[in-house]
Amino acid sequence: MAAPENREKSSEPVRGQRIFTCAHSFHGFVPAILADIAASAGIKDHKQVGKSAIGGSWVIQHWDVPDEKNVAKRLLTEGGVDVLTLSPIWLPDTGIEKFGELSSQHNPNVRILINEFWLPNDVYDPTPQGREFLKTKEIVNHNAATVPELKKQQEIYCREMRQHLDGLNAKMGKNIYSLVPVGHAVIALREKIIAGQAPGLTTQEELFRDNWGHPQMPIQVLSAYCFYACIYQRSPIGLKPVEKWGLDEKTVRLLQELAWATVTNHPLSGVSANN
Repeated sequence: MAAPENREKSSEPVRGQRIFTCAHSFHGFVPAILADIAASAGIKDHKQVGKSAIGGSWVIQHWDVPDEKNVAKRLLTEGGVDVLTLSPIWLPDTGIEKFGELSSQHNPNVRILINEFWLPNDVYDPTPQGREFLKTKEIVNHNAATVPELKKQQEIYCREMRQHLDGLNAKMGKNIYSLVPVGHAVIALREKIIAGQAPGLTTQEELFRDNWGHPQMPIQVLSAYCFYACIYQRSPIGLKPVEKWGLDEKTVRLLQELAWATVTNHPLSGVSANN
């Protein structure tokens, strides 16, 4: 069955969302690329109202920024945010719940999107020893990673995230939290590369800048397409690529298809293929 094309012309214009982002380096690139995508989709009033960027951060670190400097808290209190995107590392992270409680008090329709990222060093290890490993310079051979093992590791992480967000939504009495399954989309892209089915990409190593897995442009764009699909609940397939990304048109098309397929097949994204 062919993937659905994005309908750039619609009888009703899509209302742009006011977005605030709390991010570490596996998420902080999304706002700028998402703005490119929204413009490509003709969403004229899409607005990134702010960003809190802290390297290697947990969500609670963004919450703990002093009130006089905490733009996120101020805008949320003013009801000036429609979508808050958060990027935890491992769980538990009390900042997720604190931001949810504050957001819903001032905007009952706020949505909080949680970035489910790809695993640093290709492993799931939230133990203190694992965190120390992230600081080492030990060589990680991304090309040696196999899809079954990547999926196994990612699912452990995703299962914990799912349980955590289900619990928070139940506590709130409504589903304000949803998951953006970027990590699963990255595995799907790596699977295409291994199979020789990714135009313009030949090795998994090309996706990363270092051992940890800081992303090159293909993963950055893939992540942003996943967030576009979750925020606007529309397929990105068929949107024109942006020249400054430096990616081949066929590569961009693949990223669009993988983002939409991953988002619409994940139970916590809140998006179905019928949107």
